[in-house]
Amino acid sequence: MPSTPADRTGRITIAIDRGGTFTDVLGMYGIEYQIRSGLDKCQGIVPGWDQDIVLKLLSVDPDNYPDAPTEGIRRVLEIALGKKLPRGEPLDTSEIEVIRQGTTVATNALLERKGFKSALLITKGFKDLLHIGNQSRPKLFDLNVVVEIDERVTFADSVGDPARLPDEVLPEGFVRGVSGDVIQILKAIDEDVVLADLKQLWDEGFRSIAVVLAHSYTFPTHEQVIAKLALQVGFKHVSVSSSLQAMVRMVPRGNSATADAYLTPHIKTYLESFASGFIGGLEDGKTRVEFMQSDGGLVNYKSFSGLRAILSGPAGGVVGYARTSYSPEDTIGAIGFDMGGTSTDVSRYAGKLEHVFETVTAGVAIQTVQCDINTVASGGGSILFWRNGLFVVGPESASAHPGPACYRKGGPLTVTDANLFLGRIQPEYFPKIFGPTEDMPLDVEITIKKFKELTEQINKDTGGNKSPEEVASGFLAVANESMARPIRSLSEGRGYSVKNHNLASFGGAGGQHACPLARILGINTVIIHKYSSILSAYGMALADVVSEQTMPASEVWGGEGALNRINAKIDELVRRARDDLQKQGLDKDTELVFEKFLFMRYDGSDAHLVIPEPKDGDYGKAFLEMHKKEFQFLLPRNILVDDVRVRGVAIGKESRKDEGSKLYAERASLRTQVVDKSSAASIAQVYFEETGRVATSVFLLEKLVPGSQISGPAIIIDETQTLLVTPGALATILSSHVIIDVGLGERRQLDANAIDPIMTSIFGHRFMAIAEMMGRALQKTSVSLQIKERLDFSCAIFDDEGYLVANAPHVPVHLGAMSYCVQYQLRHWQGQLKRGDVLVSNHPQAGGSHLPDITVVTPVFRAGTDDEIIFWVASRGHHGDIGGLDANSMPPNSTELWQEGAQIKSMKLITGGEFKEKEITEIFKAAGQYPNCESSRRIQDNLTDLQAQAAANAVGASYIEALFQEFTGEVVMSYMKAIRDNAEISVRQLFRDTNKRMGKTLRAMDYMDNGAGIALTITFNEDDGSAIFDFEGSSPEVYANTNAPEAVVRSALTYCLRCLVGTDMPLNAGVMVPVDLRVPPNSIVNPSEYAAVSSGNTEVSQRIVDVVFKAFHATAASQGCMNVCQFNFRDFSYGETICGGSGAGPYWHGASGDQHPYNGRGDYRKALPYCPSRVLHQGRLRAKFNGGNGVHREFEFFKPVDIFLIGERRVTEPYGMEGGEPGERGAHYWIRRTPDGKTRKINVGPRVTLALQAGERIIIHTPGGGGWGVPEVDGIRGGAGLNGTMRPQYWRGMGSVVSFMTAQNEGG
Repeated sequence: MPSTPADRTGRITIAIDRGGTFTDVLGMYGIEYQIRSGLDKCQGIVPGWDQDIVLKLLSVDPDNYPDAPTEGIRRVLEIALGKKLPRGEPLDTSEIEVIRQGTTVATNALLERKGFKSALLITKGFKDLLHIGNQSRPKLFDLNVVVEIDERVTFADSVGDPARLPDEVLPEGFVRGVSGDVIQILKAIDEDVVLADLKQLWDEGFRSIAVVLAHSYTFPTHEQVIAKLALQVGFKHVSVSSSLQAMVRMVPRGNSATADAYLTPHIKTYLESFASGFIGGLEDGKTRVEFMQSDGGLVNYKSFSGLRAILSGPAGGVVGYARTSYSPEDTIGAIGFDMGGTSTDVSRYAGKLEHVFETVTAGVAIQTVQCDINTVASGGGSILFWRNGLFVVGPESASAHPGPACYRKGGPLTVTDANLFLGRIQPEYFPKIFGPTEDMPLDVEITIKKFKELTEQINKDTGGNKSPEEVASGFLAVANESMARPIRSLSEGRGYSVKNHNLASFGGAGGQHACPLARILGINTVIIHKYSSILSAYGMALADVVSEQTMPASEVWGGEGALNRINAKIDELVRRARDDLQKQGLDKDTELVFEKFLFMRYDGSDAHLVIPEPKDGDYGKAFLEMHKKEFQFLLPRNILVDDVRVRGVAIGKESRKDEGSKLYAERASLRTQVVDKSSAASIAQVYFEETGRVATSVFLLEKLVPGSQISGPAIIIDETQTLLVTPGALATILSSHVIIDVGLGERRQLDANAIDPIMTSIFGHRFMAIAEMMGRALQKTSVSLQIKERLDFSCAIFDDEGYLVANAPHVPVHLGAMSYCVQYQLRHWQGQLKRGDVLVSNHPQAGGSHLPDITVVTPVFRAGTDDEIIFWVASRGHHGDIGGLDANSMPPNSTELWQEGAQIKSMKLITGGEFKEKEITEIFKAAGQYPNCESSRRIQDNLTDLQAQAAANAVGASYIEALFQEFTGEVVMSYMKAIRDNAEISVRQLFRDTNKRMGKTLRAMDYMDNGAGIALTITFNEDDGSAIFDFEGSSPEVYANTNAPEAVVRSALTYCLRCLVGTDMPLNAGVMVPVDLRVPPNSIVNPSEYAAVSSGNTEVSQRIVDVVFKAFHATAASQGCMNVCQFNFRDFSYGETICGGSGAGPYWHGASGDQHPYNGRGDYRKALPYCPSRVLHQGRLRAKFNGGNGVHREFEFFKPVDIFLIGERRVTEPYGMEGGEPGERGAHYWIRRTPDGKTRKINVGPRVTLALQAGERIIIHTPGGGGWGVPEVDGIRGGAGLNGTMRPQYWRGMGSVVSFMTAQNEGG
């Protein structure tokens, strides 16, 4: 019998997940209202009832109600109380225990850039820092409304200074920061000036501000003063960076504060509207109202902030599957798989929520604690493309409008259409809500028609004879493979075998893909909860209220008094967390638990590990154990503590929190019985790759009792979702779950002689995934700043002849050069290599780019042999110190190669299981034997990074060997060649098209600042689509270090061709197959083995890119250099490359603060006490489309330092095109002190070595980009500016995997 109001025994719990524009609509065990996309999910838990209330309603339905969550609560109360409640009247909450909600309000505002008008107050000199620091252009606020605060603080102590005593009396103007560091106040805030600035902002209509000051994480006083003044003025919201997340990095800290200022008022407006729907405005204290935060914890709605609301809904899903699908008894980890309409979220749970503290969401670097949820641009609405001979799924989505083709709105083919066409979605069980009258079923006919048309095109292009079913199935296979990549990174990238997990599937489309995805990953078991369609809402019902508290520290673990000071901070944070939790209206007897963590790292590294409190209290020992597990090595260095974190948790009493344990017990004791397929509700013809179309039983879940077993192929449907049980799989029905034993079986064997474009696309994903896994392994195990933090490395795999097969999106300038290096090693060691050998090289004559880029190469042998090489793997990393002239590996004034550090043409780094430490150390030391040269000062770091590179290669080799076992070797190698052929075809077509458009011959010339020319003549062969790229006429090698080895030329050309093709294509050796590259010997583009080349890799490579684009008439000149800056102080060395302007094109403005072809990450840290950055506006530049702006970068030093500067475009201007004027030149200025205490501003030229004294400054102006076209309207000014006119689109990418890829793709 259904439950009635009389059965109710307590107050009601209501959990709501307010969805976005497109949601797969599901409802279970309750009253179901009209269902369609874009719905809210509202769940009511009624004590005493044997079933929950599950409702679905449109997120936006203004004709019927103003607010969906409030309407959902009204409907739950009507059902639970058994009486009508008039719509529009305030609701009485006396019968509600708690309302819990997750919302996409903040996420949507961030994605759509519809937040609250806000302004930024930032330390003087850093006005454009957030624009420069993140190339994704977040545009959270009007960057013209930035108030610079004239204040300056710095660290009083430098590297190598003696440590101060904790109780030392500090002189006037010095204070001890929150972290324990001593801070010198150089310029205090003028409160009158700040107050005037705030009043002006108020008069201009601003009501929300973000305050971001340098070093405020340890010295928050100035930010607090500004916040106090702002509240006095009347500002509605003030986001103080040091209060939100007191961490070092200024760029993500600043982005987080601006995001909070942008979003929190928007959230507050929504909360006020929500509260107005209830009697007393939720102020009577009868009902707790809590919102889900991004970290998977609840918070009282009055404390809900925009910064912590961004992942509100997805975090509920993580808690949901963690509490329902993970069993602590068997400790088998769970992979969360939440597939929606636009994208798919994946995560991992193995007993504790996995958090990240800095990630990129919707193009914005956010620094706050979040569940590690990684988004893949593959969902039910992902569009299917036949492109460049490959099957491509997404990332573009049809969204809810127009939606998939079958939605009757003229949309394109999508993943949903493929499932419909193959019979995996049954229209008769799908809501009839389509067409002009919104009462029609899915349109199967248009889907069939479009797949037939697409199949005809594919067969025409390939000469094949595929059926439409094979094409649709192929697209689904590619989609599944793309979703498998981040799952492998989340698990195997961290040392956990993905096969030792269960797949917890939820989301509307998850059930259709769970079995095929599990088979790809080698996962045996899929777990689907009965509330999988509303798991985010259910997770909120099961979540706990939390309070996150952090405080910076600056301690050496084991130092005198360090533990006492750390414990004092922990005690203070526990007090804050307790007070915060007790303010949130919890029951007095609620159990409070305080989880304690230290952010720890090795001295000299920025790779933090978050160490939870160990049972014995020895955080240092726990750090070493975790470091060894995570990174496979330990270092003889001090361990530093940078931050202290306390997470207070109010343990809820919801009895269903142990569903994971109940699942384990039920599976162990359940009696099962195979269901007779004659009892199926219907029979459908469903296509499977293994069987073709086959009669498939369709079962209704509500008719199946616990213990029922259904063998595949089958479809299980309830009122809200479709579960696909593939052939060979077995589904078991439990009381609250469906468990599917996937039945991995054997894979279909492929024919190496019959290349299938579907499998070509899939192998492309697999090869790329291997390179990505290598990259993650290298970043994890390296120690140097250049590799670990700046990501200046590349990993790739090569075929048996040394040609590039796949590389992860690392540093473009490495791409072609690595093939040269591998091929040199192949020739040099022909017949002399055996299993276990690892080679190392960095010499320009051996395929090196410049000496700091050291390549480790590993041959991969066929299983069971020691002499048959089937693949090669290689990793190239930039070693910041390998010795050289004036202790610099990139000296501005080097003229001979021996002045640029250690040289290695080839040696066995590892052989017979032995790491040749003595031999490689001698090579590094030998760099110091030359005149005025020194050897590397951090040889141990060099050795550790080389070992890390070898370890990354071992990861790649193991995955390649596994691929050979999964398929045959012949098949793998055939598809490797097919992928290479695919890239070749794309480039040949580019050459044919260009020949028709521009003629047979193209020419271009450009000059370096020293007058050396780079000449290029391109000659096309229209018949075969090939081209000669001839650099004859370029200058001889120069008596400087601006010489580019041939490998660098090849890399730059590979990068250019990839850009010019204009569509996604595999980036491999096939790109260069149609190219006949001719570089004259002993020239600037192919120097002798004695020539200095360190700046050829940075400066000449950029100029080659400009010359190629100039020849193709593709774009005006970019800044044409990398603006290398490095300084040495004692044993400390810091270096970076600085962005500039990119060139404009036929229909776009150039980007400001950009850099190509390089993806290394810049960094702002406390090592740099004063380094203002701002954009340099090219005021005189005029063009139809304007070149991007360069930047102003300024360093002031308080100690004597040696500084090295390398730049270009200080003499020659970045050219414009089609009447657009050239960009501004760059400059280096030395603000030098004179004996009388004054200063001189000196232009020191393009490249220089200087010895600066305390108090002196260096100013770097980087070049802008050239303009394109004659201006149509007088008064158009140069530079793309900071605002632009075109509205960018932002993808909801997030999570640790996405952040890693974003950093590599964008240099962010």
